[in-house]
Amino acid sequence: MRIGRRWFGSATARMAEEVTRSVEAPAQRTRSFWPSILRWVPTSTDHIIASEKRLLSLVKTGYTQEQINIGSGPPGSKTRWFGSTSNEPRFINTVTFDSKENSPTIVMVHGYGASQGFFFRNFDALGNHFNVIAIDQLGWGGSSRPDFTCKSTEETEAWYIDSFEEWRKAKNLSNFILLGHSFGGYVAAKYALKYPEHIQHLILVGPAGFSSESDPKSEWFVKFRATWKGAVMNHLWESNFTPQKLVRGLGPWGPDLVRKYTTARFGSYSTGSTLNEEESRLLTDYFYHTCAAKASGELCLKHIFSFGAFTRVPLLQRASEWKVPTTFIYGVQDWMNYTGAVEARRHMKVPCEIIRVPQAGHFAFIDNPSAFHSAVLYACRSFLSQSQPAVDEEALPDVFTLV
Repeated sequence: MRIGRRWFGSATARMAEEVTRSVEAPAQRTRSFWPSILRWVPTSTDHIIASEKRLLSLVKTGYTQEQINIGSGPPGSKTRWFGSTSNEPRFINTVTFDSKENSPTIVMVHGYGASQGFFFRNFDALGNHFNVIAIDQLGWGGSSRPDFTCKSTEETEAWYIDSFEEWRKAKNLSNFILLGHSFGGYVAAKYALKYPEHIQHLILVGPAGFSSESDPKSEWFVKFRATWKGAVMNHLWESNFTPQKLVRGLGPWGPDLVRKYTTARFGSYSTGSTLNEEESRLLTDYFYHTCAAKASGELCLKHIFSFGAFTRVPLLQRASEWKVPTTFIYGVQDWMNYTGAVEARRHMKVPCEIIRVPQAGHFAFIDNPSAFHSAVLYACRSFLSQSQPAVDEEALPDVFTLV
């Protein structure tokens, strides 16, 4: 069917407006001979940082945004980040929030498909107790996005762990609390296994790596994968077809897909506190730009996970090697199964607690932020009691469940 250029151009404009309307005053535009259809993905690192700034305008606590130089590759290594031959330096987008003197430091690491801005509902509350630092992992959000050339799980893990270690050294951090969500929890745990001397406490929020295909709750998925539909999905997965590729491939309809997802996931299908109109609009704008930017970190998908988000190298197998006290936090409706953490705890030789947050799914920190904050405070009570004795330890468990 032939579609008129005028209609198509207006549809494109309307779609772009869905994401960006009301988030900033319109910038002065220059004339261009290029048709609007060729400009339907107006995104870049600058766009991501700008949308991040708009989202963080919801946060009352002051902050500093900086790009931390981690060099072109691990020191002494012949390979560059992602195996690139380029000596170009790479940067980790970092946001540090104002804090009280002598507050313990907590570093927050986002999950797959997300970026540090997804913690926007938590920065104020946690900033009252911690020196909060949030990062975009290399290849995500506003950080550098090198070409992805990793060929194995081992290479991919090393790239994430080593880039985080170079960031830590550049920031001159040690003796901090490390919090990771989902895939970020997997990276945080792997980092703590390799560099336990730098971590005071590990907080894993709905982490990947603690469930397996042998789990009874995974049986239905294993059966689905045996069907022709499952086989097609598995093929797409092994071909590294990512959700972000879908957003880009939909062209002018990409922003609308992101808007529908955030509206549904954190609105009508939310398991807890829904986003208000402004939060939803700003998160959608931010999420779209982080998805539509150059593919990089997202391509780790098939190397870390098999189809169904089962990690190829389960952390459960290394529980006996744990050296850092750990707290697991799961939403009660989280699709990540907390029983894997229960099994891991049996093999750990360090203190380990498991907390379940009510009225929350996989994004517990968005779904039920107040209960999530209480869970984090409880997990860090020994550090907070030293610097902030006013924290009521006994009252905290009333809003969540200890397993």
